[in-house]
This record gives sequence, C-alpha cells and structure tokens, in this order.
Amino acid sequence: MSSETKILLAESELPRRWYNLVADLPSPPPPVLHPGTLQPVGPDDLAPLFPMSLIEQEVTAERYVDIPEEVLDVYRLWRPSPLYRAHRLEKALGTPAKIYYKYEGTSPAGSHKPNTAVPQAYYNAAANIRRLTTETGAGQWGTALAFACAQFGLECEVWQVRASYDQKPYRKIMIETFGGTIHPSPSTLTKAGQAVLDADPDSPGSLGIAISEAVEVAAQHSDTNYALGSVLNHVLLHQTVIGEEALLQLAKVGDTPDVIVGCTGGGSNFGGLAFPFLREKLAGRIDPVIRAVEPAACPSLTRGVYAYDFGDTAGMTPLMKMHTLGHDFVPDPIHAGGLRYHGMSPLISHVYELGLIEAVAKTQTECFEAGIRFARTEGIVPAPEPTHALAACIEEALRCRETGEPKVILTALCGHGHLDLAAYGNYLSGAMDDREFSAEDLKTANLPRV
Repeated sequence: MSSETKILLAESELPRRWYNLVADLPSPPPPVLHPGTLQPVGPDDLAPLFPMSLIEQEVTAERYVDIPEEVLDVYRLWRPSPLYRAHRLEKALGTPAKIYYKYEGTSPAGSHKPNTAVPQAYYNAAANIRRLTTETGAGQWGTALAFACAQFGLECEVWQVRASYDQKPYRKIMIETFGGTIHPSPSTLTKAGQAVLDADPDSPGSLGIAISEAVEVAAQHSDTNYALGSVLNHVLLHQTVIGEEALLQLAKVGDTPDVIVGCTGGGSNFGGLAFPFLREKLAGRIDPVIRAVEPAACPSLTRGVYAYDFGDTAGMTPLMKMHTLGHDFVPDPIHAGGLRYHGMSPLISHVYELGLIEAVAKTQTECFEAGIRFARTEGIVPAPEPTHALAACIEEALRCRETGEPKVILTALCGHGHLDLAAYGNYLSGAMDDREFSAEDLKTANLPRV
C-alpha cells in the first residue's frame, strides 16, 4: 500500500458531472409543501427566489447533472482539491487505522462553500439577475458567495448571524474585499429582523433569522434572487464534486473506506463527501459506516423531531420534512457558527430515516481538543466546524488501537480556521464552556402541525 501523504488529481481528472443521490434511493424523499395549501410546491412557487435552472436541479430525478464549462473554469482555481493521509496524527494516536482527509481549505474562500456558490452565481447571472442575497453563520458561505458573485458580475448582500459577526470580524473584511455588502442579523433593515430585535434587543441571532431577512429582501425585488449555502437538494448536488474526487484519489492508493465521517449543520459538506460513496454502498460495491457529527448545542439529527418545518424563523419559506429543533430555536452562540442551524437537510434527514447513515453529537471542548491535536500533528488549523468530524475520527482511531483493526477512516476537512483564531484563543485560555441542547428545549419547540 502507498505511503503517500498527498494524493493529487490532475485538472484533467476534475469530475465533469455532479451526482444526484435521489436517483438511487429505495424511496424518494417527502415533497416540499406550500405553507398555505400544504400541497407540494411547484416551479412557480420557487421562481421568486431561484432561477429555473436551479429549480430544475432541486427536483430532478436524473442521476447526474453536467457541470457547465464556465463553472469548471472557476473550479480549476482550486479543484481538484488534495486528499491527505494523516500519517502524523496516526502515529501520535498509536493506531493501526489509516486516516484520510479531503481538504477543502485550498479554495479562495478557505472552505468547501464555493463548490455551490460558483454554480449558483453562474446560473443566476445567466438568468439576468443583478444581485444575490444570502445568510451566513461563521461567514464561510457569505465569503464564498461574495467571491462567486465577483466572478460573474453580480452584487452580493449578506446577513451574518450576530454572534458570529461579533466573533469573527475578519470575515466581514474578507466579504467586503470580494465586493460584498454585509449586515449583522437580526438587523433593522427588514421586518423580520426588526421583529426579533423588538422582542430581544440583545438577540445573538440564528441562521433561521438571517435566512428570513435575506429572503424578505430578495422577494421584494425582481432583479434580486436568494442563494442558500446548505440544506437544499441542488446545494448538496453541487458539493458531490468532493466525494467524486475522493473516490478517484482513494482508488489511486488502493484503499476503500470502512468509516466515513463528516460534520453536519445543514448538511452540504457531509452530503458532498458521503453521497458518492453512498451510491457505491447502495450498489453493493463497498460497505462503509457513514457517520454524521453535529454539535451537542444544536443536535437536529440526534435530538430533533422528524417533521415538516419552515427553513427560516419568520415562516417565509416552504415547509420541508426534516430533522428539526423548531424554526424559532436560537442555538447557543458556540464557535462552530456554520453548524448553528435548527434543521437538517431534508435529503440527509430522509437518508438517516432509511438507516443508511448514523449520527452522533459532540461538545465544543471535545471538538477543539481534537482540532488542537490535529493542528499540532498535521499542521493545518481546522475551522471549528470540521473539528466535530475530527473528534469522531480520533474516537474511531482510538477504538482501532484497542481492537487492533486497521480500518480506513475518511473525513472531509471542510475548511481552515485562520479566521477563527479567537475561538482557539478562547479554548486555550480555558474560557470555553460546553452548552448542550436539553429536553426542555425540545418541549418548547415551535413546529407546524402538518
């Protein structure tokens, strides 16, 4: 077996199609419903927010969707991304396991988010849209969309969750450097934001609130559309370029994963890595355990209810059947801002209900301990979000040390933490605390009765 550290693909090996898991599932996911009629939504219901090309991708049953040449041209700035073998971490753990990580921090935004930001900007520009609005948590998605809009001549307006806006000031500067405009959320610029501030002037915000603000503005202007960084089918579709590359890279070194681990907030990073491997599992060619890892403070898969709910706090979006903590749930301001979302992707929720993946929740101190361990061995400071996956990887590798099993573990290191150093400072100083979602929190969840 190979002892390589970096497994690379040539630009000529860049996948030219995205993969749609829906085509291979034993049953289709439940439909998205109109909140007024409770009937499945049609293209006209989504047209005020998305171009028809993305609406078609959202509902397609085709197994593959071709990646436009204009998108591939931008992808080539960083794709294919490297797959690393974590030799030094393995040695430090004393494990017989092999640990591989697909590193998405080489993108212009420093995360996996441009994989979908670029095509979303491209399709909107092709539809003669002038401006895109969006929300962002930790700021990685807002940064990615600002970058993507710059590539295709679009304006970009971002509402960032207040807790992360305050924690991560350099994200604001990076978004503005790429040409975007950014507001802390909740803001006084929208009815949705003002309503939250009227009720709680010190609200830390949430992704659900920020979505409401971005959707409200987009719906009011015919030349403006909304772009979402996770959750929806077309977003996860675009991210599958990660897993398709990883399949090719592991084949180069003759390894097959026994365990695949990814962090989950809305689900785009996890789905992007896992779905192509799940295709292979459903076809009987491999049989890995596929494990989603979420924060204990916002555990939609492990503690949430599988029910129809709004994707935003104000109830402006269609109803999606997903694992949810309630659309008005405001998570504690943990440092993994990208995972502070009340609901899980409907497609990942459906796959979880089918028993094709499993899920665990981790506290942030355990995750940052794993991030520090990884940084001191592998030399990359991970973003707070993938430290959740790293904590689960290390846990699995230590189990292998006890059992002697030489498992192959694969994870997605979905971004670097260079703009999250204040969070590491908080951990290193001993000031970080663990906040966990409680049974009382669930009792107060506000769920639509469908």
